[in-house]
Amino acid sequence: MTRKKWQVAAPDKNAAQMLAESCGLNPYAALLACARGIDTPEKAAAFFDAGAVFSDPFELPDMREAVDTVNTAVEAGERIAVFGDYDADGVTAAALLVSYLKMREADAFAYIPERLTEGYGMSADAVEKLAADGVKLVITVDNGISCLDEIRLANALGMNVVVTDHHKPKAELPEAAAVVDAYREDCRCACKEYAGVGVAFKLVCALEGLPAEDLIAEYGDLVALGTIADAVNLTGENRTLVKLGLEALNNTARPGLKALIETSRVGGKPVDAVSVGFALAPRINAAGRMGSAARALELLTTEDEETALALALEIEEENEARRKAESEILRDIAAKFEENPCLRYDKIFIAYSQNWHAGVAGIVAARMAESLGRPCIILTGEDGTMRGSCRSIEGFPIYDILQAVSDCLLHFGGHALAAGLELESARVNEFIGRVRETAESIEMPVPLQPIDIKLNPGSLNLAFAEALSLFEPFGNGNAKPVFGLFSMTVEEVLPLAGGKHTKLLLAKGAQKIAAVCFREETQSFPYAAGEVVDLAVAVEKNEYMGKASLGVYVQNMRLSGSDDDAVFRAYRDYEAFMRGGSPPDADAALIPDRELLAKVYRYFKSNPGKRHDMELVARGIGSPNRLCAVLLAVEVLKELGIAVATPEGAVMLLEKEGKANLDDSAFLTGFQKAVAEV
Repeated sequence: MTRKKWQVAAPDKNAAQMLAESCGLNPYAALLACARGIDTPEKAAAFFDAGAVFSDPFELPDMREAVDTVNTAVEAGERIAVFGDYDADGVTAAALLVSYLKMREADAFAYIPERLTEGYGMSADAVEKLAADGVKLVITVDNGISCLDEIRLANALGMNVVVTDHHKPKAELPEAAAVVDAYREDCRCACKEYAGVGVAFKLVCALEGLPAEDLIAEYGDLVALGTIADAVNLTGENRTLVKLGLEALNNTARPGLKALIETSRVGGKPVDAVSVGFALAPRINAAGRMGSAARALELLTTEDEETALALALEIEEENEARRKAESEILRDIAAKFEENPCLRYDKIFIAYSQNWHAGVAGIVAARMAESLGRPCIILTGEDGTMRGSCRSIEGFPIYDILQAVSDCLLHFGGHALAAGLELESARVNEFIGRVRETAESIEMPVPLQPIDIKLNPGSLNLAFAEALSLFEPFGNGNAKPVFGLFSMTVEEVLPLAGGKHTKLLLAKGAQKIAAVCFREETQSFPYAAGEVVDLAVAVEKNEYMGKASLGVYVQNMRLSGSDDDAVFRAYRDYEAFMRGGSPPDADAALIPDRELLAKVYRYFKSNPGKRHDMELVARGIGSPNRLCAVLLAVEVLKELGIAVATPEGAVMLLEKEGKANLDDSAFLTGFQKAVAEV
């Protein structure tokens, strides 16, 4: 569980009471609404009303030109290619638009580029292939806004192009018959953050001349799947698209979606944004990551149930292969940490191998960024070039780093939190060095844990959980609520699923609750019975065999009374020392002396065989304000052969003949020298 800095909202309780009375809301739902800025009846009506009016598709720039161009091609019987992308957004957008065009009996098909051989967006080879196939109109979905040269080539080869995209354009727009993109500077529509499938749906609404309300039942299943998968903000019109789209998904007639729901084991209960985001969308993405996204497209467009089931089972196998590929990379990274523990302290973690599967690099980068609380770049490649996937944390713009070292790169693109790159393999070490050098000038932000409301544990009941359903669907911009439980005493720590997960029994006075920590192994769980902790929890209503129960799930945890600012300052100081430098204004209190080393040693001797939370260690030896020194003391003990860290995070003392000489510690000497030079 990554340590995070807690940000606890302080909603206006008087405003919440007035909102509850005027809108008939559960008091806690009203408090949550106020915590999220929904603090007036007007704002509440706009947020909670799923029947909100959709915007006019012709508010999007060039929509009239797009409609005229597409209608002309359909009526003339011209061959039309819908140029999609290999991720779930691009595949659903292509499936939606092709299904619509075929309904109009157009000569239309979808072209999905291969992730590993063609890459993202239009390419010259693909354009030439489409021209040779007799295509007269190309409609891009979820791409195209940056394909200036490729669209010029298409024009030269006698093809019209209509761009529909949701990415930000460059200074120059493509020379297309129409460029439909809400991020154009001349766009005045209220919603800017459509997914690619959302823009494709708006095009269909414009082509049909019907409001979205009349078409959402037909196409909403694909709109919801692609929009949730692309992690765009679920506010405003996107929220309405997804809310109504999920209703369509739960009643879908598409054999492919029915088969996908069955094989991904989310059937038997309503499909919601969580099951789409964690079960359906990853499987659509797996087809493109591990092989060809064309199979996912066929799954979403086939009308044959047997074909749909066969494709869904094939994609299920690809999803298992994707998980295996991820696990292999994560094991390799763990080995790299064991070989060189100092890698953990780089401001940007970078790892590379020619043997890793490029299709899962982005997933691994995201997992490592979450685990380490810092940006991560995963590089893979062969034949003289490497491709990289970058993921970052709030406050550390990874795109700016790439821009600063762009002379090392063949290509790069993305935004502050996610980016991609390509470079010559021969320059990988130069690239890593330049990135680390550039990152040194940026102050490392801390990972944040937002808390919507501080709760008394007595408030947790089924009625409370049911009230939260008003805020669904959850996603970016409308995150699943997280609540703070403070000063809770751990009464028992129990294993679940053979110890893979951990169940906590907690108490505050006479009030008792149970909470689950998923993916936290009981054997290495750092808190024991008797500890007083704060917990950030999510709350759900669970149903099993017709019986409803309350589920409380731990998202983050800390010692009660922790000073987060001081804790993260200590960790950043520690990391600066471990990188071979020193923090600004360093003084001797930051490094361990003989007395503190002895206290840390005795603590580990008294608490063997368990994972150690270093904040607990600092508090346990009576030095809560010297966390940095405690962390450095552990490094000294390991260096001198007195202790070893296990993969589970426990610090084990070793039998050592004779007395250790602190003068033999290069670490300690280095720390002392760094402080002396400040």
